[in-house]
Amino acid sequence: MASTSHGSGGVAARMKNAASTFCSDSQPIIADIRKTVLLMKDIAVQLEEDNLPDKVKELEDAVIELVGLSELSVQFSSAVQVFTNRYQPGEEFTNFSKLFEDELSEFKAKQSSDLPKHPLIRQFKEAVWNVHHTGQPMPGEEQEDIVMTSTQSNILNVTCPLTGKPITELVEPVRSMECRHIYEKKVIMQYLKSKQQRGQCPISGCPKILQGDKLVQDPLLLIEIDEMRKMNKETEVEDYTMLNED
Repeated sequence: MASTSHGSGGVAARMKNAASTFCSDSQPIIADIRKTVLLMKDIAVQLEEDNLPDKVKELEDAVIELVGLSELSVQFSSAVQVFTNRYQPGEEFTNFSKLFEDELSEFKAKQSSDLPKHPLIRQFKEAVWNVHHTGQPMPGEEQEDIVMTSTQSNILNVTCPLTGKPITELVEPVRSMECRHIYEKKVIMQYLKSKQQRGQCPISGCPKILQGDKLVQDPLLLIEIDEMRKMNKETEVEDYTMLNED
C-alpha cells in the first residue's frame, strides 16, 4: 500500500478518521475483558478457599492471556494514532505497511513485556494470596509493594500538570507514550509548540522529552478515567454516609 502527495489532504483525513474509529471500536472489547478478569478473580478466590490450586492456576493462565490480548489491542491502537500523527505526505511513494510496522515495533519495544506485573494480574494474584496469607507480602515482593497493588493502575497522575484540573474533568485527555503521563490535549500541544514541538514532561521530576505525535488517546485511557470517576463517586457516597451516621 503506497501513496503520493496527490490528494494527500484527503488521505491524512481518512487516516485520522480510521484511527479514531479503531480506538472507539476497541474500547468495548477492552472494557469487557477488564470486567471478565474481575469476575474471574472472584471465582479464583472461591476456588482458593475450597483448596483447588490447580483450578486457580488455570484461571490465572486464562487471565494472563486475556490481559495480553487487551494490551495488544491498546498497543495496536496507539501505534495507529502515532503513525497517523507522524505521517507527512511527500512527492515520493509512501510505504504505509512498513511505516506502520516500524511504529508498532517501536511501541512494543518500549512497553513492559512482563505481563505478570500488569495491575490486573497483580490484583488477581493478590486476591488469591490473601485467602490464606492476609497481611503477608507475596513471594518476591516487599510489604509496600503489596499495599500498593489494590490501587495500582496505568494512571500515573490524577491531575493535568498544566491546567491543574482532575483528569476526570479533562475535555480531551491524551497520554504520552514516552512517560505515560496524562494531559489536556489542547494545552499540552500549546506547551510543546512553545518548545519547538519537543519539551520536557511538565510533571515534576519526570525527565522524559515529549513529542506531539506521541500523545495519544489510547482506548484504555477513557476506560480508566471512567473507572476513576465511578470510584470517586462511590467514595463520596461512603463519606456522606459516614457523616450522617456520626
